[in-house]
Amino acid sequence: MSEAFDFYRWRLVIFGALIIGTILVCAIFAPWIAPYSPYDLDYMAMLQGPSSAHWLGTDEVGRDTLSRVIYGARLSMQVAFMAAGIGLICGTLIGVTAAYFGGIVDLLLMRLMELLFSFPAILLAVVLMASLGTSILNAMIAIGIVFIPGFSRLARAATEVVLREQYVEAARALGMSHSRILFREIMPNIVAPLLVEAAVAFSYAILLESALSFLGLGAQPPEPTWGNMLNTGRGFMAQSAMMSIAPGMAIFITVLGFNLIGDGLRDALDPHMKD
Repeated sequence: MSEAFDFYRWRLVIFGALIIGTILVCAIFAPWIAPYSPYDLDYMAMLQGPSSAHWLGTDEVGRDTLSRVIYGARLSMQVAFMAAGIGLICGTLIGVTAAYFGGIVDLLLMRLMELLFSFPAILLAVVLMASLGTSILNAMIAIGIVFIPGFSRLARAATEVVLREQYVEAARALGMSHSRILFREIMPNIVAPLLVEAAVAFSYAILLESALSFLGLGAQPPEPTWGNMLNTGRGFMAQSAMMSIAPGMAIFITVLGFNLIGDGLRDALDPHMKD
């Protein structure tokens, strides 16, 4: 008989998933949820405060702030999932390959990862964006590359633990191919720590994308992103503080949601945390 669902153990994951789920719904259904187009200009309503017509006020050219925050969620979430996906897939393959084959393969792959890891994340992202050019696709690629070393080191460490298990030795004794051992015996047993790292990577991707957009290296205006909204709003704090507060709170809530999921997965999937 299966055990009853333990809400207490999964509570952080549930709360985080509710937050991220709400943001995803807003991002997916933005054309129907947003009260206005994020690109419509209204020079008669510039720098207005919150009102019944504009719940979060308007910006310096009369665009509705709430609509731009909702549409900004689309790009931010898209970048987060794509960048974290690039880091997760590439980093896991590199880490597992290095640990499984060892020797010169391990030496070369991990020295390359350490080289990338030696650069501060934001600096590496800025350098990559400057090389690739300013676009949302290049932002995804740049942030994804930043995440690869962290995932590879985690995957390598987890794989080395799994390689000492008897079922891996049994698979080798039975003559299983390398690919079958990797994808059938090793990969399923290193998923838990990678999921936790992925949740953290999602939140960090949101911050990195916002930082790049703030610096003018991400999506370009008038495309609404939380980062370039913050950059624009800082020049109008005295006239309309909501221009900066709204995207800042959106970033805070999204990062909080992903961090809750990451902390919850760590607690729920860690065997040492179980009674």
